[in-house]
Amino acid sequence: MARILVVEDEKAIRNVLRNILLNENSTHQVDEAEDGVEAIARLTEATYDLVLCDIKMPQKDGLEVLEYAMEHYADTPFVMISGHGDLDTAVQCIRKGAYDYIAKPPDLNRLVTTVRQALDRKKLLQENQRLRKKVDKRFAMVGDSQALEVVRGIVRKVAPTDARVLIMGPNGSGKEIVANQISQLSARSKQAFIEVNCAAIP
Repeated sequence: MARILVVEDEKAIRNVLRNILLNENSTHQVDEAEDGVEAIARLTEATYDLVLCDIKMPQKDGLEVLEYAMEHYADTPFVMISGHGDLDTAVQCIRKGAYDYIAKPPDLNRLVTTVRQALDRKKLLQENQRLRKKVDKRFAMVGDSQALEVVRGIVRKVAPTDARVLIMGPNGSGKEIVANQISQLSARSKQAFIEVNCAAIP
Protein backbone atom coordinates (compact mmCIF):
# COMPACT_ATOMS: atom_id res chain seq x y z
CA MET A 1 0.00 0.00 0.00
CA ALA A 2 1.27 3.45 -0.90
CA ARG A 3 0.13 6.77 0.51
CA ILE A 4 -0.31 9.31 -2.28
CA LEU A 5 -1.19 13.02 -2.15
CA VAL A 6 -3.10 14.56 -5.08
CA VAL A 7 -2.74 18.36 -5.21
CA GLU A 8 -5.16 19.92 -7.71
CA ASP A 9 -7.49 22.93 -7.48
CA GLU A 10 -10.18 21.45 -9.77
CA LYS A 11 -12.31 18.90 -7.92
CA ALA A 12 -13.28 17.03 -11.12
CA ILE A 13 -9.61 16.44 -12.01
CA ARG A 14 -8.83 15.42 -8.40
CA ASN A 15 -11.59 12.82 -8.63
CA VAL A 16 -10.29 11.51 -11.97
CA LEU A 17 -6.73 11.19 -10.61
CA ARG A 18 -8.02 9.54 -7.43
CA ASN A 19 -10.02 6.98 -9.46
CA ILE A 20 -7.05 6.22 -11.72
CA LEU A 21 -4.81 5.59 -8.70
CA LEU A 22 -7.38 3.38 -6.95
CA ASN A 23 -8.11 1.43 -10.15
CA GLU A 24 -4.37 0.83 -10.50
CA ASN A 25 -4.14 -0.43 -6.91
CA SER A 26 -7.14 -0.45 -4.57
CA THR A 27 -4.87 -0.57 -1.50
CA HIS A 28 -3.45 2.91 -2.19
CA GLN A 29 -4.42 5.55 0.35
CA VAL A 30 -5.14 8.73 -1.62
CA ASP A 31 -5.31 12.10 0.16
CA GLU A 32 -6.29 15.34 -1.55
CA ALA A 33 -5.37 19.02 -1.33
CA GLU A 34 -7.04 21.78 -3.35
CA ASP A 35 -4.23 24.34 -3.19
CA GLY A 36 -0.57 24.75 -2.30
CA VAL A 37 -1.19 25.90 1.27
CA GLU A 38 -3.26 22.79 2.04
CA ALA A 39 -0.65 20.63 0.30
CA ILE A 40 2.15 21.93 2.54
CA ALA A 41 -0.05 21.39 5.61
CA ARG A 42 -0.68 17.78 4.55
CA LEU A 43 3.03 17.18 3.91
CA THR A 44 3.81 18.25 7.47
CA GLU A 45 1.11 15.96 8.89
CA ALA A 46 1.90 12.71 7.06
CA THR A 47 4.62 10.87 5.16
CA TYR A 48 3.80 10.34 1.48
CA ASP A 49 5.21 7.83 -0.98
CA LEU A 50 4.25 10.02 -3.94
CA VAL A 51 2.76 13.44 -4.69
CA LEU A 52 0.87 14.33 -7.89
CA CYS A 53 0.88 18.12 -8.01
CA ASP A 54 -0.74 20.65 -10.34
CA ILE A 55 1.35 23.73 -11.11
CA LYS A 56 -1.19 26.54 -11.57
CA MET A 57 -3.12 26.88 -8.29
CA PRO A 58 -4.36 29.70 -6.05
CA GLN A 59 -2.44 30.90 -2.97
CA LYS A 60 0.73 28.83 -3.54
CA ASP A 61 1.49 27.29 -6.92
CA GLY A 62 2.88 23.82 -7.50
CA LEU A 63 6.47 25.00 -7.95
CA GLU A 64 6.41 26.62 -4.49
CA VAL A 65 5.08 23.35 -3.02
CA LEU A 66 7.81 21.43 -4.86
CA GLU A 67 10.54 23.76 -3.55
CA TYR A 68 9.24 23.40 0.02
CA ALA A 69 9.05 19.61 -0.28
CA MET A 70 12.56 19.27 -1.74
CA GLU A 71 13.88 21.31 1.18
CA HIS A 72 12.07 19.28 3.87
CA TYR A 73 11.07 15.93 2.30
CA ALA A 74 13.59 15.39 -0.50
CA ASP A 75 12.95 11.63 -0.66
CA THR A 76 9.29 12.12 -1.64
CA PRO A 77 8.88 11.83 -5.44
CA PHE A 78 6.82 14.58 -7.08
CA VAL A 79 5.05 14.21 -10.43
CA MET A 80 4.08 17.67 -11.66
CA ILE A 81 0.95 18.07 -13.80
CA SER A 82 -0.01 21.16 -15.82
CA GLY A 83 -2.46 22.20 -18.49
CA HIS A 84 -0.13 25.04 -19.51
CA GLY A 85 2.67 22.70 -20.46
CA ASP A 86 5.73 23.71 -22.36
CA LEU A 87 9.32 22.49 -22.45
CA ASP A 88 10.60 25.33 -20.24
CA THR A 89 8.12 24.48 -17.48
CA ALA A 90 9.02 20.79 -17.66
CA VAL A 91 12.75 21.56 -17.44
CA GLN A 92 12.14 23.95 -14.53
CA CYS A 93 10.21 21.25 -12.62
CA ILE A 94 12.90 18.61 -13.15
CA ARG A 95 15.65 21.06 -12.12
CA LYS A 96 13.78 21.83 -8.91
CA GLY A 97 13.68 18.11 -8.06
CA ALA A 98 10.47 16.71 -9.59
CA TYR A 99 10.55 13.04 -10.54
CA ASP A 100 8.57 13.70 -13.74
CA TYR A 101 6.29 16.17 -15.52
CA ILE A 102 3.02 15.30 -17.26
CA ALA A 103 0.89 17.65 -19.38
CA LYS A 104 -2.91 17.82 -19.03
CA PRO A 105 -4.96 15.99 -20.01
CA PRO A 106 -2.66 13.18 -18.85
CA ASP A 107 -2.22 10.12 -21.03
CA LEU A 108 -3.59 7.28 -18.87
CA ASN A 109 -0.85 4.76 -19.72
CA ARG A 110 1.92 7.28 -19.18
CA LEU A 111 0.46 8.41 -15.86
CA VAL A 112 0.09 4.84 -14.55
CA THR A 113 3.61 3.92 -15.70
CA THR A 114 5.08 7.05 -14.11
CA VAL A 115 3.27 6.35 -10.82
CA ARG A 116 4.57 2.76 -10.77
CA GLN A 117 8.14 3.86 -11.52
CA ALA A 118 8.08 6.65 -8.93
CA LEU A 119 6.78 4.28 -6.23
CA ASP A 120 9.41 1.67 -7.19
CA ARG A 121 12.12 4.32 -6.88
CA LYS A 122 10.80 5.34 -3.45
CA LYS A 123 10.95 1.68 -2.32
CA LEU A 124 14.54 1.38 -3.57
CA LEU A 125 15.55 4.54 -1.69
CA GLN A 126 13.95 3.23 1.51
CA GLU A 127 15.69 -0.15 1.12
CA ASN A 128 18.99 1.60 0.45
CA GLN A 129 18.59 3.69 3.63
CA ARG A 130 17.67 0.58 5.65
CA LEU A 131 20.76 -1.27 4.42
CA ARG A 132 22.99 1.74 5.13
CA LYS A 133 21.72 1.86 8.71
CA LYS A 134 22.40 -1.87 9.02
CA VAL A 135 25.96 -1.37 7.78
CA ASP A 136 26.43 1.63 10.09
CA LYS A 137 25.41 -0.50 13.08
CA ARG A 138 27.81 -3.24 12.04
CA PHE A 139 30.70 -0.79 11.91
CA ALA A 140 29.81 1.22 15.02
CA MET A 141 32.58 1.73 17.59
CA VAL A 142 31.11 0.35 20.79
CA GLY A 143 32.51 1.23 24.20
CA ASP A 144 33.30 4.23 26.38
CA SER A 145 36.91 3.73 27.45
CA GLN A 146 39.33 6.64 27.40
CA ALA A 147 41.40 4.98 24.67
CA LEU A 148 38.33 4.58 22.44
CA GLU A 149 37.37 8.23 23.00
CA VAL A 150 40.85 9.23 21.79
CA VAL A 151 40.33 7.12 18.63
CA ARG A 152 36.88 8.69 18.07
CA GLY A 153 38.41 12.16 18.41
CA ILE A 154 41.05 11.35 15.79
CA VAL A 155 38.38 9.93 13.46
CA ARG A 156 36.27 13.12 13.79
CA LYS A 157 39.34 15.24 13.13
CA VAL A 158 40.57 13.46 9.97
CA ALA A 159 37.21 12.48 8.40
CA PRO A 160 36.33 15.92 6.93
CA THR A 161 39.81 16.31 5.38
CA ASP A 162 41.28 14.87 2.19
CA ALA A 163 44.29 13.53 4.10
CA ARG A 164 45.45 9.97 3.49
CA VAL A 165 45.14 7.88 6.64
CA LEU A 166 47.14 4.76 7.46
CA ILE A 167 45.47 2.62 10.12
CA MET A 168 47.76 0.12 11.80
CA GLY A 169 47.21 -2.53 14.44
CA PRO A 170 47.15 -6.27 15.05
CA ASN A 171 44.45 -8.56 13.63
CA GLY A 172 41.10 -8.05 15.33
CA SER A 173 41.91 -4.60 16.71
CA GLY A 174 39.15 -2.88 14.66
CA LYS A 175 41.06 -1.26 11.79
CA GLU A 176 38.19 -1.94 9.38
CA ILE A 177 35.69 -0.36 11.79
CA VAL A 178 37.82 2.79 12.12
CA ALA A 179 38.24 3.00 8.33
CA ASN A 180 34.48 2.70 7.84
CA GLN A 181 33.79 5.39 10.47
CA ILE A 182 36.17 7.78 8.69
CA SER A 183 34.37 7.07 5.41
CA GLN A 184 30.90 7.55 6.96
CA LEU A 185 31.85 10.92 8.49
CA SER A 186 33.57 12.22 5.36
CA ALA A 187 32.19 14.22 2.43
CA ARG A 188 32.42 10.98 0.41
CA SER A 189 30.02 9.06 2.68
CA LYS A 190 27.54 8.46 -0.15
CA GLN A 191 30.19 6.86 -2.35
CA ALA A 192 31.22 3.22 -2.20
CA PHE A 193 33.48 2.13 0.67
CA ILE A 194 36.04 -0.32 -0.74
CA GLU A 195 38.17 -2.32 1.67
CA VAL A 196 41.74 -3.16 0.64
CA ASN A 197 43.87 -5.46 2.77
CA CYS A 198 47.37 -4.00 2.35
CA ALA A 199 48.97 -7.26 3.53
CA ALA A 200 47.38 -9.05 0.57
CA ILE A 201 48.96 -6.71 -2.01
CA PRO A 202 52.05 -8.39 -3.56
